[in-house]
Amino acid sequence: MIPAGRVSLTRAVLLLGVVALGLWLLTVELAVVGAGGGSAAADPAVLPAAAGKRRRAHAQAVVRRSPDAWRTREWRRAVDRHAAVVRRHLADGMLAASSVAVCLGGAQEAMALRELGVVGAVAVARERSPPLAVAGHDRRLPFPDSSVDFVYAGRALDFSERQADLAGEAARIVKPDGHGHLVVLTSGASDAYSLRSLQSILPSLRLLRSRVINGADGSTLRELVFRKHADIPTTTGTSPSNGNNSGGTCADRDRKLIGLAEPLIRDEPAKPWITLKRNIKNIRYLPALADIGFKRRYVYVDVGARSYGSSIGGWFRKQYPKQNHTFEVFAVEADPAFHADYARRRGVALLPYAAWVRNETLTFEINDGPGPGKKKGGGGGGGAGKPNGRGMGRIRRAAGETRGVSSGEVRRVQAFDLAEWLKRTASGQDYVVMKMDVEGTEFDLVPRMIDTGAICLVDELFLECHYNRWQRCCPGERSPKYSNTYAECLELFTSLRKSGVLVHQWW
Repeated sequence: MIPAGRVSLTRAVLLLGVVALGLWLLTVELAVVGAGGGSAAADPAVLPAAAGKRRRAHAQAVVRRSPDAWRTREWRRAVDRHAAVVRRHLADGMLAASSVAVCLGGAQEAMALRELGVVGAVAVARERSPPLAVAGHDRRLPFPDSSVDFVYAGRALDFSERQADLAGEAARIVKPDGHGHLVVLTSGASDAYSLRSLQSILPSLRLLRSRVINGADGSTLRELVFRKHADIPTTTGTSPSNGNNSGGTCADRDRKLIGLAEPLIRDEPAKPWITLKRNIKNIRYLPALADIGFKRRYVYVDVGARSYGSSIGGWFRKQYPKQNHTFEVFAVEADPAFHADYARRRGVALLPYAAWVRNETLTFEINDGPGPGKKKGGGGGGGAGKPNGRGMGRIRRAAGETRGVSSGEVRRVQAFDLAEWLKRTASGQDYVVMKMDVEGTEFDLVPRMIDTGAICLVDELFLECHYNRWQRCCPGERSPKYSNTYAECLELFTSLRKSGVLVHQWW
């Protein structure tokens, strides 16, 4: 016979077992109902978090056999920074799990997209590094035309040595008809000039929106989102703005930028050789006012160059702020006395002709002008005389015309249409600086460049205007060499700035 106390203990244990079994069955039932997605589904705030953890764990698994750099703390921080930027585009519907996404800045960008659920995201690097990076370069991305839904450029354009090439490739692979997007982060494009420069190297894309974000180093970056449309030409060759002007104005120029330039000297200086030289210190160069980075080429044209040291070596290469860009240099000089100087100069293309309004042969005179102790330039033959002490050369419009100045040397030279040459040589995607010192011919050349629209290809112009100024040698006397007045020079500068050209009074 079993004692009563022992029977009670056995019953209690059995009862507890039945209760535990019931609770377990109830838990299983609730889990089944929750998985069914009905009204009793789990908390929606919990599911995305759990799914995000699973995606992150799955994405991180792909780097276990990858380079050590992919597992550093800094690399991890970079992934998180890019994820914070891209997350907004997921919310906006520009990105989806099935999107074909390409990152141009590095593998950490692709990792960020994968952790956010874009499982097929890849980066482009110089060397293939699976599974996150494929091999490619700025001039050729390894993707077919119009095949990518989302290109995340990051700061790749800022750091690229071939910005225009990379931009053109990014635009090429993006899907058209509004289905493809390009996202750019840049420290530039904060002003209208640099933003238009960036847009000019993306002619097949339209700017959708922009916002300011904070960079990793505390700097301010601008995020620009572009969308591709099939109705926009995809060519990256000559810009539509090549030679475009409307009523003598450059419609795409930033008038605020012109307003930041140094003021023009309104009153005629009594000592122009001093006033204009001092004014150089006041000049506000364009690269000091805007980012010039988003240009295909960088070109300097010296019209009336004389010797290499006169302007190219003596000023432009030493003093002009180039923002670390390499410029192609063209020297326009008709006087043969200076041509030999350029034969040994690397990186300078000599145009041994006179800049003019059409292609023709005309008379070119060289003289020193009046003044005590001055010698007539040249001595009459074959480029005689020392180049540095040689008189200034200029076009003589009509046979026998000297305008009151005896000519030390007269010769026939070939002239060319400067405006048409510039339109063939440069485009709106190029950054063009021009210096012009043509001994009075500017009153012919500038109107011609305005009429043809060629002036709109010049980003910055340094113009020496020649007028019947007071002479240094002879107090109270004006130069008989030029017939134009200072008021006409001032009008020339004013009209250029009104046209949208950043022009400076040069000396």
